[in-house]
Amino acid sequence: MAIWVSKLKSLRIVSVILGSFNFIMFILGCFLMVIVSPSCHHQKLKIPLMAVSLAAGFRIFVMVLSAIAQAAIAKTIQDSLSQDSVMDSVIRLERRMRYKTWLGWSRFSIVITLLQIIGAIYLFSSVADFITHDGKSSHCLLGMASNGHYWKQILLVIFVVMACSVPLIQCFAGSEVLRWRSFYSTQDDVWKAHYNEVFDHGIREVLCCLGRIEYLHASEEDEVCSVAQLLGDLVAYRASGTGHLELLAGLALLQRHSSFPNSYEGAVEAPKELIQDALDFHKFAEAAYTGPLLDFGRHSVFFPCSWIHRQGILTPWARSRRPRLTGDNWWRGHAAAFLKCVDLPPEALRRGRVCQEKCEAAYFIVVLHHIKSVVIAVRGTETPEDLITDGLGRECPLSEEDLDGLINSSNIDPNVKKRVEMSFPHYGHMGVVEAARDLYRQIEGNSDGSTDSSSFLSSLMGAGCECDGYRLCIIGHSLGGAIASLLGLRLHSLYPNLHVYAFGPLPCVDSVVAEACSEFITSIIHDSEFSARLSVGSILRLRASAIMALSEDSKTDTALIFRLARQFLYINKCQIDVKDPSDLHSPGSSEEDLHYEICSGPFGDSDSEILFRKEAGIVYPLDDHNPVSQFLEALPSTINMSAQDPPDVFLPGLVVHMVPERRNLSVPLWRSWINHDIQGYNAYLVNREDFKDILVSPKMFIDHLPWRGQNAMVKILESHNSRRVPDEAHIV
Repeated sequence: MAIWVSKLKSLRIVSVILGSFNFIMFILGCFLMVIVSPSCHHQKLKIPLMAVSLAAGFRIFVMVLSAIAQAAIAKTIQDSLSQDSVMDSVIRLERRMRYKTWLGWSRFSIVITLLQIIGAIYLFSSVADFITHDGKSSHCLLGMASNGHYWKQILLVIFVVMACSVPLIQCFAGSEVLRWRSFYSTQDDVWKAHYNEVFDHGIREVLCCLGRIEYLHASEEDEVCSVAQLLGDLVAYRASGTGHLELLAGLALLQRHSSFPNSYEGAVEAPKELIQDALDFHKFAEAAYTGPLLDFGRHSVFFPCSWIHRQGILTPWARSRRPRLTGDNWWRGHAAAFLKCVDLPPEALRRGRVCQEKCEAAYFIVVLHHIKSVVIAVRGTETPEDLITDGLGRECPLSEEDLDGLINSSNIDPNVKKRVEMSFPHYGHMGVVEAARDLYRQIEGNSDGSTDSSSFLSSLMGAGCECDGYRLCIIGHSLGGAIASLLGLRLHSLYPNLHVYAFGPLPCVDSVVAEACSEFITSIIHDSEFSARLSVGSILRLRASAIMALSEDSKTDTALIFRLARQFLYINKCQIDVKDPSDLHSPGSSEEDLHYEICSGPFGDSDSEILFRKEAGIVYPLDDHNPVSQFLEALPSTINMSAQDPPDVFLPGLVVHMVPERRNLSVPLWRSWINHDIQGYNAYLVNREDFKDILVSPKMFIDHLPWRGQNAMVKILESHNSRRVPDEAHIV
């Protein structure tokens, strides 16, 4: 009996309601067909009644099988965490097969729901047609009101209403029959393993829909598994009883309350020459987006026409004059799109790749004789493979070869070299590091990492070659900027006259390396763009910030916040017995029930110990009765991460932040509404530590668009020129 009670408790309430409604529909439909429908001379109601009734009964059958499959995958995930690590591959395969079985029944239940919707529409139209034409017949269902058989009419109306409403409710309720929490409880590792499977299958199916079928049938661990594992770790807040919508509510509050901490008063402005040089090369980073993504961002309606024009599809006769790139289409459209965007002749583009596999970057190599420069433009995120590279955000150790440009370069300050050598091991963004290594092998090194005179870049810029003495510029936007930075770290010893301009890059190296490469790498950030703050550590801290925003909202449930605090801030290390927050001030507690405990800080360091008071089994901070706000206030301003937390990664090189000026109060408000270009920008040299945390802003994604950064640099230079002209006139 107890087993059946526990099984009933594992059912979702909405599943019980929907199952009951479908059972009522099945019984009621059979009754209407067997008892009522034969009395009607017109048999047009028989078919829709039969269809809706059978669909309801089949829906109950599918719900039962889906519940069995759901319980099986939950048990498999729980058991897999206690198995020996030697059997990891077998366990992972079993979990994947179990999840596919449950997912198959869930998808089939969606098909049944669609059939129920179609049947409800058919039934409603049949009843409406019957009322219009034959409803007065005393022998038919709706005509029996004249004989006093109102109950038959009521039964049919109830059946039609249920047939129309139940499928709609099922669309919003989802396909889950059982509550995952009844199996997983508050076990963090189990929730992570569960969402690992959810994201793994979701990513593979999306990739399959985009034409990458090989990902769907992969049986061994690959990059998708790593990305899914990372995403599963990020949603571990489910173990605290928190739903996805509740976390989104916290992020919405965080957006309302967040503000940028720096006013930049007294900050050093970026040199005009640096901004001018970056603007001159920015077009190559933008031109590297040769697919439809760039055109979709600029021309949301007519982007197919713009992309066809850039790709040169309408001028196939010019194909032979375009350079051949690895992975380009038949008409060499990606080469045409790149050259059209930078307005260069075909002979300027020497080499490139546009089709890439996992952890490979698309790139273009251009020779500019008029300014004696060789440009390597690395494309940012545009394909599903690029998204996988972005998602490989775990730390990866950097070898001495990866930092060759710092260790073996003659132009690096000896103190900087010593600091880099003495602070090994160093680390970086895993996906960016792997992509940079592959790109280095493509343009400079062999498969074993060694270099020789036959490498492409050496044959182009070596002693006595075509571009001997030229400047090497590596350019990239977003993911491309991060890969360009890692590539520059390796090439700087071979080409001392090298500079990297990374526009809105991902944080990709540790603080020592990021500071050491400031002489030849410049990261340029436009206002509030999210990419410059995106890392595993910043996302984890964003979850904690969402709790703080919730705690400051008077309408927020305190019990929810306390559970979130325990999960995000590791307060459960104290093994606190948390009860209902309404019992915090129990009037019946005596002095004997009060004692004090010292718990280690949320990140395990002794310097952040917090004093808690335990009253009748409830633990909360001493200074206030609000268990969350005081706990967050007690956190140190600089959090020392423990060994289990991911290390922080930073923006490489010199960091330039372009921020909009405050609106000039002398300018009429109506003019600022009409002319948005009236706003100016300033560029400052800033501390990379300011970009450790994600700041939620309405413009955080729009500011990342490449052309918005270009417009900001143009405005900065215009502002410099406008200030210089009055000064020169004054001197004259």
